[in-house]
Amino acid sequence: MDVKTINNFLITFGEQVLVALIILVVGFRLIKAMTNYFEKALDKKDVDPSLKPFLSSVVGWFLKAAVFIAAANTVGIKTTSFIAILGTVGLAVGLSLQGSLSNFAGGVLILLLKPFKVGDAIKAQGFTGKVEKITAFSTFLKTPDNQVICLPNGSLANAPIVNINQESTRRVDLTFGIGYEDDIATAKKTLSDLFAADIRVLKDPELVIVVGELADSSVNLYVRAWVKSEDYWGVYFDSLEKVKNAFDEKSISIPFPQTDIHVHPTAFQ
Repeated sequence: MDVKTINNFLITFGEQVLVALIILVVGFRLIKAMTNYFEKALDKKDVDPSLKPFLSSVVGWFLKAAVFIAAANTVGIKTTSFIAILGTVGLAVGLSLQGSLSNFAGGVLILLLKPFKVGDAIKAQGFTGKVEKITAFSTFLKTPDNQVICLPNGSLANAPIVNINQESTRRVDLTFGIGYEDDIATAKKTLSDLFAADIRVLKDPELVIVVGELADSSVNLYVRAWVKSEDYWGVYFDSLEKVKNAFDEKSISIPFPQTDIHVHPTAFQ
């Protein structure tokens, strides 16, 4: 290439090339500043540390692609076909990895929205357990009998989730049946004294004991006691034994289902 050709090229395209270089230099500096600001915003939102580098890199690559396209357009390079090819490739990859991408998107939502965190006990997808680990694609639960359940984040993020111990307190709901011949006031007083003596039962909200149902074989008393979340199962199981012993001492019966059969004489007897 001779000097005349170079001069002609510079005269024709020099300004566009210079503008494209300026766009690249200024654009990359702006991208660096924007990604830094984005990372600080994630810190304020208390986003999971394992998710921050990924989100920052995704934002950075999208911005860099936009800068490259702007610079290419400046020097007259047709980017329409290039964008169409990228779109087609992206669609093909997305369809082939549909399940994995769904799980990944679910993992991002879980880490961002935090419906639960590591250490929480949850009910989801028919399983109950303590959250042991949250990865980009799966969440791992450990059940009370020490089994490990791996749940895909895609289905987990799009279905109801019960976070059992997110709150600091829980209500223990118990039902105790007494016989129709037993004194309701005595039974309620016995239950009230028993739960009031348990230091794990909170005073506020106050204990509730009511007649909840007149069943076929029993009068059912509903007990609603508030406790700290970590005391829930201890109070639940201890109360069953204590109430049984207390009712026995007070001669309060705990009826079991029964059926009365009446036989009538017929003409064939």
